[in-house]
Amino acid sequence: MNPSRSVVRKFDDADEHREFEEGFVDLISMGGVTIGRETLRPGWCWSKHVRTIADTERCEFHHVGYQVSGRWIVEDRDGVQQEIGPGDVFDTPPGHDSWVVGDEPCVTIDFQGIADWAVRGPSLRTLTTVLFTDIVGSTETIARIGDTAWRKLKAQYDERVSAALTNYGGALVDTSGDGALARFQSPVAAVRAAQAIVAGGDRIGLPTRAGLHTGEVELKENAVTGMTVHVGARVMAQAAGGEVLATSTTRDLTLDSGCDFVEKGTYELKGVSGPRTLYSLRS
Repeated sequence: MNPSRSVVRKFDDADEHREFEEGFVDLISMGGVTIGRETLRPGWCWSKHVRTIADTERCEFHHVGYQVSGRWIVEDRDGVQQEIGPGDVFDTPPGHDSWVVGDEPCVTIDFQGIADWAVRGPSLRTLTTVLFTDIVGSTETIARIGDTAWRKLKAQYDERVSAALTNYGGALVDTSGDGALARFQSPVAAVRAAQAIVAGGDRIGLPTRAGLHTGEVELKENAVTGMTVHVGARVMAQAAGGEVLATSTTRDLTLDSGCDFVEKGTYELKGVSGPRTLYSLRS
């Protein structure tokens, strides 16, 4: 590169694309500095989605940047909060927490404190099929049968989920509320496990929906992150009770296995670029 020439770069051709839960940052190094374009999805919160990466109680990076779009709140170590919106230039000292507010993604340009931000420890990128499941109408069921009966019923349900994962070689990654996230090396095994979980829920009166997607994830210990995980969650959100939905990627990888899918339609998935065709598993 000729040092006497001006240099023009685009974030779409960044030096590094760094993903973390509910967000990502594109990085360009030039002129002796690293500049980042940070994109945070609605619901993102540093203490929830980055704290485990940083392994500190609060963000200890000093950020200086410009707010492009969306809104977020920064809370300093003394508890004082400030809201940052489009057109604002910000300087946030170490020892803060922050979170996105509203339904619009938050996009910022960071000029300081971004080069090593949200950098993970040793991890592995691997091809994985993710399975998301969720009980449909659980609140209504609890209101109808009461807390004690619900706990017993939910225990039965959890046993069926655990058995399905064991039988088909799945690894439970996380549980949240009435939902679960599991990962599989085999897309066929993931489909069969989803089918078993949905059928098991139906048998005890707990209709369950499931979503599947296959792609590369970043695996650190048993945690998985990346766009594949985000897509899988959005696929499940489109499923009805008693239904297993999959992306075309997962469906194509299981065509020769006897898994019978029917096209459900094309959907715009929240936070995912471009329409996706989803397929429903025939029972």
